[in-house]
Amino acid sequence: MSELRQKCIGRQRLVGSFAAIPHAVAVEVLALAGLDFLCIDWEHAQISRDMIETMIRAADVHRVPAMVRVPGHAPEAIAAALDSGAQGVLVPRVSTSAQAAMAVKASRYPPKGERGVGPGRAAGYGYRIPEYLAAANERTVVAVQVETAEGLANIEAIAAVEGVDVIFVGPGDLSVSIDALGPQGADKLADAIGRIISVAIGHSKAAGIFCAKPADVGQWAAIGASFFILASDTMFLGAGAAAGHSAAHAELARDRHG
Repeated sequence: MSELRQKCIGRQRLVGSFAAIPHAVAVEVLALAGLDFLCIDWEHAQISRDMIETMIRAADVHRVPAMVRVPGHAPEAIAAALDSGAQGVLVPRVSTSAQAAMAVKASRYPPKGERGVGPGRAAGYGYRIPEYLAAANERTVVAVQVETAEGLANIEAIAAVEGVDVIFVGPGDLSVSIDALGPQGADKLADAIGRIISVAIGHSKAAGIFCAKPADVGQWAAIGASFFILASDTMFLGAGAAAGHSAAHAELARDRHG
């Protein structure tokens, strides 16, 4: 079993970030920041199939585990991410137990799943297929993202699916789906997130959530979440540039009046 999956299912607290900038340098910068893992965002970022592999390779250089949020439920996308060497997948918009089971099947080799055998990077381009097959099922993290009203209604059944390691909350899409946008919907959204986390833990699954800011990590850790994706490389870049710009202008103003 990989260290990442062991930590996930053991509910060790982990803080990672989304990698959305399609370049190895951006991945290396995030990796050097000391994050516990990276999640390459193939769903929302403009990242090509070949760049996925390049980004995973860049994370591997610094021994930081890399997962991939795939674009949807297609087994081909899940296989492509794992064949590239990803240590796990985050499957978005999982709203039923059948969809969760499909994610598990696409991520695991028989007899636990239906993943196809191929000579990709993960298997040493064909030179280490037997060794890879022997360990892959135990090494691969399967995380499913619950972010719809339907998923909230079906959370007990989703969390009961064998082979799912992490139940991950997408608060942005969930807030839209359950009509809990803005400050007026904050309590409704918090209750929904709390239920998902509670049910996940009740089924011995790790509970995870996207956090836009560090304070959110503490809020959800307090009720049992243990797997956190904090912001993204693009968000960190923007926040850092904005803070630097403001600080520089503050220095200019001080100089002008000094």
